[in-house]
Amino acid sequence: MAGMNTIHLSLTVNNLPQTLDLDPRTTLLDALREHLDLTGSKKGCDHGQCGACTVLVNGTRINACLSLAVMHDGDEITTIEGFAENGHVNALPSAFVEHDGFQCGYCTPGQICSATGMLTELAVGMPSHVTAALDDANIPLTHEEIRERMSGNLCRCAAYPNIVAAIAQAAERAA
Repeated sequence: MAGMNTIHLSLTVNNLPQTLDLDPRTTLLDALREHLDLTGSKKGCDHGQCGACTVLVNGTRINACLSLAVMHDGDEITTIEGFAENGHVNALPSAFVEHDGFQCGYCTPGQICSATGMLTELAVGMPSHVTAALDDANIPLTHEEIRERMSGNLCRCAAYPNIVAAIAQAAERAA
């Protein structure tokens, strides 16, 4: 509801235009979950430490709990709900299912969004802490690279080996 203490913003969320009138203190996560009913992104720690709230903003992964919604006026947001097209999920969520890359599933939306962002970073040659040659545009996607790049996403069930295998498979299939 528009009022004196709200700010009007327009977003594109999962390829759909959205307009919201929000308290300027509303986080992007709360705007998605409470105002747009997109509850796939989870509120885990609410401190940016677990990665359960990870979404893509203009293709870059961020922790939605640490970002104010008003900072994203005009941006394109992709949540886990945006990974399905015509009732079919893309390669990454499919690989998570195939490799049992989740157990309770709480962290899975953030893991998948983060993995998507991570693969984009890798594709443009962005090095990580474990990348051997910092000037190499073709960084090999090793399990060590995946683990390092996904280190901001925690899994309480410890499905990490399956998550790494799922990401490696999805990247291989996409290549």
